[in-house]
Amino acid sequence: MVGTMIEVPRAALLADKIAERAEFFSFGTNDLTQMTMAMSRDDAGKFLPDYIDEKKSAIFTHDPFQSLDKEGVGELMKIAIEKGRKTRPDLKLGICGEHGGDSETIKFCASIGLNYVSCSPFRVPIARLSLAQYEIEKNK
Repeated sequence: MVGTMIEVPRAALLADKIAERAEFFSFGTNDLTQMTMAMSRDDAGKFLPDYIDEKKSAIFTHDPFQSLDKEGVGELMKIAIEKGRKTRPDLKLGICGEHGGDSETIKFCASIGLNYVSCSPFRVPIARLSLAQYEIEKNK
């Protein structure tokens, strides 16, 4: 199969055109987060705690490099999925990176139609458990 990483907002927005050639998309959510939020995860440690602190600003409810920002990055993913599958209905979709080990991110990705998770080996049990929990909750 031939596919591509979706790591920049423009790729998400042009997913219909990319799907003319690509048989799968793997969302590189770490890079997509950096590009969408215009912040480097290398520098974010200096100011991100203040952005999460409710006493100071509470811009974020959690670290967007640990748990996916569903309102911003997640919306770009939804756009890419909709546009990509409009062009190629059998398009395979996945997530790649550290977000693949976050339970809430896994459940969100399953809810929007992703087919697979690619993550480091020690995160695989978390991903499997999270997906199982999502399926149980969905079928209640």
